[in-house]
Amino acid sequence: MPKHKKSFFERLTGAVRIHDQDEITTDEEETLSVEVSDNPGILDEDSTDGELAVDVFQTPKEIIIKTMVAGVAPDNLEISVTRDVVTLKGKREESFEIDDKDYYHKELYWGSFSRTIVLPAEVEIEEAEAVEKQGLLTIRLPKIDKHKQSKLRVKGN
Repeated sequence: MPKHKKSFFERLTGAVRIHDQDEITTDEEETLSVEVSDNPGILDEDSTDGELAVDVFQTPKEIIIKTMVAGVAPDNLEISVTRDVVTLKGKREESFEIDDKDYYHKELYWGSFSRTIVLPAEVEIEEAEAVEKQGLLTIRLPKIDKHKQSKLRVKGN
């Protein structure tokens, strides 16, 4: 059976098309299961949610998360922030119905997605900021300054 050319998503994440599973040998199955389970970009078989690809980096004063949310209405996007975890949930709704047999190529993900990110440092929740511009969501999370000091005055009776 001829092998198909892997899509960008398959090359990026190591995903395997379901109908290609029959072509995998027993030796490859063990390697594949390790690669798939270790790759956070792959959809869990039991999950109906997709997982967003994100960039997370830090500066001395903040942690920054960037992800593409093009096609997601602001009402369909939820961001939850704690001091050490950020969870992004949303839904990208397909605006038209096309029968699968009519597709020549299909790589875009439509439907619910979520992503939980454990942060490398604690952040100030109240000062967090999220901005979407041309489909790019940027979340800025100021780090807690653990070395910040304040002097207290003792009040007398």
